[in-house]
Amino acid sequence: MKQFFAWCLCMVWLHFEALAAPTELTQLRLERAEDGIYLSAVVQFDLPPVVEDALTKGIPMFFVAEADIYQSRWYWTDRRVASATRTIRLSFQPLSRRWRVNIVTGLINNSSGLRATFNQNYDSLPEALSAVQRLSRWKVADNAEVDPDVAYKLEFSFNMDLSQLPRPLQIGVAGQKDWTIAVQQTERLQVGPVRPSVPSSLSGDKPKATSP
Repeated sequence: MKQFFAWCLCMVWLHFEALAAPTELTQLRLERAEDGIYLSAVVQFDLPPVVEDALTKGIPMFFVAEADIYQSRWYWTDRRVASATRTIRLSFQPLSRRWRVNIVTGLINNSSGLRATFNQNYDSLPEALSAVQRLSRWKVADNAEVDPDVAYKLEFSFNMDLSQLPRPLQIGVAGQKDWTIAVQQTERLQVGPVRPSVPSSLSGDKPKATSP
């Protein structure tokens, strides 16, 4: 326990020597399918040395992605019509020397535990980090919640959740730039009607021969 507290204090001092890398949202796209609205995004960032060091010492990092859809109203405040949250856990397994990514729908709390809907192991940190940074076809709303003839806006955010860190480490790193990984963006939402599937005979594909 004493060694752990000493390491936490060391991490606090190291923030003076490490600069926070910028977090950028390099891609954000929404599409409407037959069963709902799907979001795809790419969040670009580098892990600061202190964060990577904490990971290699067995402390997992949690990242939270949130998407809120609001109906624009000129006569009143905008109304939130849909909301989705995803938690991504990145950890290092010392015995196997592999990295693990768990993706959970919603927020994680101590009482609910980790009920991951996706689990994947990776041989290297860059591979695992790429899985953390990419959100691919994440369902954020049902079609019934979004009318194609109404104006909406999307608020998207992605951040590293420091509240999931061990308590002594939370106190030491609170407000430190090298422990801040966060990005937020608001934009108009243009989601058209659902595109009907095109039969193969109309898409240019030749019909397959059938035996008599």
